[in-house]
Amino acid sequence: MADLVTRYREIFGGEGTVRVVRGPGRVNLIGEHTDYNGGFVMPMALEAAVRLALVPHRGPTVALWSEQFAERAEFTLGAPEPANAPHWLRYPMKVAEVLAEAGVRLAGFKAVVQGDVPVGSGLSSSAAYEVASSLAFLLAAKPDTPAGPAQEVAAPHGLTTGKLALLCQSAEHRVGVRCGIMDQFISLHGRKGHAIVLDCRDLSFQAAPLPSDRATVVVIDSAVRRKLTSGAYNERRSQCEEGAGQMRKFDPGIKELRDVSLDLFKAHEASLSQVVRRRCRHVITEDARVLESAEALKAGDVERFGRLMNASHDSLRDDYEVSGPELDLLVTIARGVPGVLGSRLTGAGFGGCTVTLARPDAVEALRAAVRARYTKETGLEPRLWVSEAADGAAVEV
Repeated sequence: MADLVTRYREIFGGEGTVRVVRGPGRVNLIGEHTDYNGGFVMPMALEAAVRLALVPHRGPTVALWSEQFAERAEFTLGAPEPANAPHWLRYPMKVAEVLAEAGVRLAGFKAVVQGDVPVGSGLSSSAAYEVASSLAFLLAAKPDTPAGPAQEVAAPHGLTTGKLALLCQSAEHRVGVRCGIMDQFISLHGRKGHAIVLDCRDLSFQAAPLPSDRATVVVIDSAVRRKLTSGAYNERRSQCEEGAGQMRKFDPGIKELRDVSLDLFKAHEASLSQVVRRRCRHVITEDARVLESAEALKAGDVERFGRLMNASHDSLRDDYEVSGPELDLLVTIARGVPGVLGSRLTGAGFGGCTVTLARPDAVEALRAAVRARYTKETGLEPRLWVSEAADGAAVEV
């Protein structure tokens, strides 16, 4: 953190007290593509995060330096998007837009943006950036806000962290990705040592303890980058909406796929096109897997949880068709290592990362197996790391 403050001084000079905000990335342990269908997910916040080191000022200009892109850009609050604005600038611009519409009286600031959540990895770098940006705007509006967790930063503005998550989700929609609520919600509500079981319809949640002495979460970056705005993500969301609409003919109470029971689906799946049928089958069975996983963790049954992770990947590969050869290879390698309990792709797919649950004494064997085989077969260099479940977003300084 001290290095980030120093970096701010190098870029913008020495005036003002530098504040630091943090928005963590996330890994979803199980429950993929269920969030925008009103269903259930089980993410955990990561230690990897996006941070902004900022100094507020009275003017309407927001000036940002991106460490990742080695680029400076700025915009004026309330003004049209500047010509030739880099894509990374659109996220804080849209966050500012939705906060202003929610009644927050915005003020400008200068900031250095730094993150170690890999972009395009499926670990939700965009949500981490949006959440960190939202805290920066709230802090700039009330510069005397002390350091503390997100709920303490949001409260003086009449906001809850649930509302803030929804605003950040809306910002991402305006950027062009019709994401569900999970990513922004877990970035704001993460709890150290726990996953969160979230009902994406009413935003109720409960913490699920992760027994780190018996199971370790290992994230492996396939080094295959993805861009969700390319259309495949939005296409699948539309297919789910089509399926829910078809099922509504048989039960008018159905609002989203979350409301479709497996029995109802099986009774009427022939009415769906083959593609829509597969998409719906994944979502309906995935919701059931999340709820069963919550029971497994509550009972301390990590073996059962691992089997459900495996079933989740197979469904994402075959029914939802969002995996790929590199992700499948990482999963195959992991499942072949003694002591690995389960492995699946995480995030929206189309590249990105896998998440593996392994016995603590199996982690090094897993690392060795990936190094020995993955690069040889793909020509890509994977990144593997172990992460504890982290706390959610906060003003750190």
